[in-house]
Amino acid sequence: MNAVYLGGTHQPVQLINAPIPTAGPGQVLVKLQAASLNHRDVFIQQGLYPGIKLPVILGSDGAGVVVDTGEGVDASWLGQAVVINPGMNWGGNPKFYGADFQILGMPTNGTFADYVVVGRNYIHHKPQHLTFEQAAALPLAGLTAWRALMTKAELNKSGSQPPEKVLITGVGGGAALFALQFAVAVGAEVWVTSGSDEKLEKARELGATGGVNYRQPDWHKLLLAKATEGQVGHPARGYFDVIIDSAGGPGFSRLIDVAAPGGRIAFFGGTTGTINDIIPPRVFFKQLSIFGTTMGTESEFTDMIKLISDQQIVPVLDEIFPLVATETAMRKMEAGKQFGKIILSIGN
Repeated sequence: MNAVYLGGTHQPVQLINAPIPTAGPGQVLVKLQAASLNHRDVFIQQGLYPGIKLPVILGSDGAGVVVDTGEGVDASWLGQAVVINPGMNWGGNPKFYGADFQILGMPTNGTFADYVVVGRNYIHHKPQHLTFEQAAALPLAGLTAWRALMTKAELNKSGSQPPEKVLITGVGGGAALFALQFAVAVGAEVWVTSGSDEKLEKARELGATGGVNYRQPDWHKLLLAKATEGQVGHPARGYFDVIIDSAGGPGFSRLIDVAAPGGRIAFFGGTTGTINDIIPPRVFFKQLSIFGTTMGTESEFTDMIKLISDQQIVPVLDEIFPLVATETAMRKMEAGKQFGKIILSIGN
């Protein structure tokens, strides 16, 4: 089979011919039709990810068709179109993954290949309204966004209560876009930030009420002014009930300023560096909750897939590359200019 192989850090990936894996007890063999890139793949290549074990076939996200089942797996799965949950062996504590937790694509071989073997409990029926390419975009970024928004921040999903106001920073990346789509789907009022005016406009097309460019001086003040325009009594102590962040860094302190009293901030990235300049009284007098999060449990993945199917949510795709062009796709991911997920087309 064709597979994208990383032999060592700071090396380009290579397309190699590798043996087709065999499904063991409790496992299935999936013939992949599409895979999706994540920053994780680039970080592993750059030697910036914890616990790197190489060589490996990269790739956490994938969708395809079950072509073989191991002992103990119901044969009715044969021929089924599936999407793969890459978060494996979470453990019994839903608040934190256990010692055996790992993400598909390092240390175990991943989805940048014609075939992959995974446990039966990590496959889910592909939402019928999605193509394989769209379904492959879901797993890692979607699950991370779901846990941040729904589990950690506990976004109000009840139609009997007033819709909550949500801010999503750095819209354009996969997880941020999923957070936008999930929040819009459950009726929240969503605002966004981006360093690109073009991305802000695309976010509005996806249902965002508005947004600001964080490259502007005092962007947080401009955001509050826009979000509260026409309201009586400017909320000087903040506005947003839920904030989802993937950047960290110096700008994080501004999220404290725009959070409403009793607000919840969940973050899962640190692309702009260390969080500093937070003044403690601004946090505790506003009774804010700040959560760190990443990935999610098996039940959270199931819940995410259900909402996507029920609400007919379609992931945003930036560009589709053939498997042979994976290194080019990796460099695009590294550049960070994409809006949506970068996909590898694998099926023949």
